[in-house]
Amino acid sequence: MALIRRDVYLKNLTALGFKSFADKTSLDFQPGVTAIVGPNGCGKTTTFNCISGLLDATGGEVEIFGQPAGRLRPDQIQQLGLTRTFQHTRLWREMTAIENLLIPPRNQFGLDPLRALLTPWRRAEERARVRRAYEVLDQLQIRHMAHNLTSELSGGQSKLVDIGRALMGEPQLLLLDEPVAGVAGPLADKIFNDLHRIVNETGISVVVIEHNMDFILRQGVDRIVVMDRGRVLMEGTPNEVKASSEVIEAYLGGRAGGAG
Repeated sequence: MALIRRDVYLKNLTALGFKSFADKTSLDFQPGVTAIVGPNGCGKTTTFNCISGLLDATGGEVEIFGQPAGRLRPDQIQQLGLTRTFQHTRLWREMTAIENLLIPPRNQFGLDPLRALLTPWRRAEERARVRRAYEVLDQLQIRHMAHNLTSELSGGQSKLVDIGRALMGEPQLLLLDEPVAGVAGPLADKIFNDLHRIVNETGISVVVIEHNMDFILRQGVDRIVVMDRGRVLMEGTPNEVKASSEVIEAYLGGRAGGAG
């Protein structure tokens, strides 16, 4: 079966006064889990913000799935098949987990009884969305939390609900900004196990931002993009990254396999 390309093309992207990519760069996210790794302040989140339309680049080009995206709104980029999360979860704290997943996107009717009565096909649409929400909770193995207020959940559980909200858009490419930040070790491992299982079941691409190289090297990701001071230092498999003298010098502090 041929692989479906999930290209995000970046060329001389400039934002907030620094160049995230000083040279012509194309990041090709094949189905699987890719990690973007680098120290704090190297441009990882800025890159996500430019790709997802939350930050206007002051120069350069952004192309997603072969379409120019530099001037698109976030909702238009989502329609292309790209969704994302943020380092700090953005949940409605006084709503349950399932209600957070059911919050309709822009231009979709809410649960208005009068509108549902006047447009019966909307009722079927809402029922389908509820079924989809439970499917997502099952994918993440958190159906038992469906009716818990998100204010009652732990940090790691909230991260899973946040990922679930992004999956409701049925993306081709899912961007996760530090999905295990502040999460205890066993639950952090569970989150990555869930991501691998979802990738295997759906064939989507997942791109994860993480600053802890040691952690990423233990998670069985397919590829790693290493960033350093606003540029892509290298891209390769975990073994290729561990063997790179440039990465060892710039990020691993002169020792293979160590944390920076």
